[in-house]
Amino acid sequence: MRIPGLGQLFRWRYARPLLQVPLLVVSIAMILHGLFGPALAPKNLATTLSWLHFRGVLVLVLLCAGNFFCLACPFMLVRQAARRFFKPRFDWPRALRNKGISVALFVLILFLYELFDLWSSPRWTAALILAYFLAVLLVDGLFKHASFCKFVCPIGQFNFVASTLSPFEVKVREHDVCTRCQTLDCIRGRREPASDLVIIQGCELALFQPRKVGNMDCTFCLDCVHACPHDNIGILSRLPGTELLVDPLRSGIGYFSRRKDLAALAIVFTFGALLNAFGMVSPVYAVERWLGSLLHVTHEAPVLGVIFAFFLILEPLVLLGLAAWWMRLWAGGQRPMLALMVRYSYGLVPMGFGMWLAHYGFHFLTGLYTIIPVTQSALESLGWPIFGEPRWTFTGLPGNIVQLIEIGFLFLGFAGALTVTYTLAEEDSPLRPMRAFIPWATVGLFLWAASMWLMFQPMEMRATLMSG
Repeated sequence: MRIPGLGQLFRWRYARPLLQVPLLVVSIAMILHGLFGPALAPKNLATTLSWLHFRGVLVLVLLCAGNFFCLACPFMLVRQAARRFFKPRFDWPRALRNKGISVALFVLILFLYELFDLWSSPRWTAALILAYFLAVLLVDGLFKHASFCKFVCPIGQFNFVASTLSPFEVKVREHDVCTRCQTLDCIRGRREPASDLVIIQGCELALFQPRKVGNMDCTFCLDCVHACPHDNIGILSRLPGTELLVDPLRSGIGYFSRRKDLAALAIVFTFGALLNAFGMVSPVYAVERWLGSLLHVTHEAPVLGVIFAFFLILEPLVLLGLAAWWMRLWAGGQRPMLALMVRYSYGLVPMGFGMWLAHYGFHFLTGLYTIIPVTQSALESLGWPIFGEPRWTFTGLPGNIVQLIEIGFLFLGFAGALTVTYTLAEEDSPLRPMRAFIPWATVGLFLWAASMWLMFQPMEMRATLMSG
């Protein structure tokens, strides 16, 4: 926030709409082209931008900067416009103030992606984007604050978990300034002195900045930055992953170690990375045929249900359960096994993020230039061939180069997982840290080996035309 030009931009009250408008225009173009454009996925903006470019740019921005997609989220621009006419009346139900709905939707999108081959269907992809806009309007049209972002949005939850490993965070510059502050504008909003009317809203996700720790649940909306009368909040650099090494009381969240719903989100994030990649390599077809024969079914849905249950329920329970049992047996301690599984599930997040980076990076980099011919084709269909004939031979970087980058991401994720789990083990068992660490390092090693095996399998070039 101190960088000349960039800092001034983010401190500007209308910085967020400025970033949201271009993405809203692109989203509308994707919906229209998906519904009315070519049915062939590699020639349609909806599928090409969604499944190649958006996902790749998203994970790279999360790795190199932070949760800037939520900052520029086009769904929130539409929601803010709607709230000028329709004020939400209800508070989000207390029983649902957890990640249960968002985790279920996260899994559902992964499931529908495979079941309906969303990557190959511009119509379904456009319908999904449109459904997202409608869901935002419905939820935040009825419920106050940022209920959709905090409790519903599956993309947001993905970003929240991944941004725990980002190098930037919205946080307080000097805590002494907050101690002296009497108005608490960052959470309450800045108000007119005479009427007490809120003129700049505070954090809608209930993150009180002096007690906020890390990026979990933070959308980088910058409301707190603009509301703070002391210019004491900014986007500041930090060591990535540090919030996973500690377990303090976090504003708006509580203790990580007591949040089973957050642990479930971390598990789905980590093991879902392997599941999503497994759905795109050739061995999955042999597994599906075998399961179909075993279950005597011909429809793909029950077969996918079994695969999802294995990856997201059985495998995590077995691996984390065995590691917790092994740690208690070898290192001692009185912490219950479930509590250990919850605590150390966050330590595997770096490995999951490494896999998402390797997988989405593969599709993004091998299809890096495909946006050029698809845009040329879309403009040509409107009678505006301003960029000339589509060059369908434009694809992306060579596979051998991309594979080296994938391996680097996986090693980075594995190193991060080892660092986090060792730090937690050292805290839990200061006299015998290696005995507490080795069980979780073994789980990390297993996930890394599985990820490496997946990346060396033939992977479908989804939503991409083969060069030539």
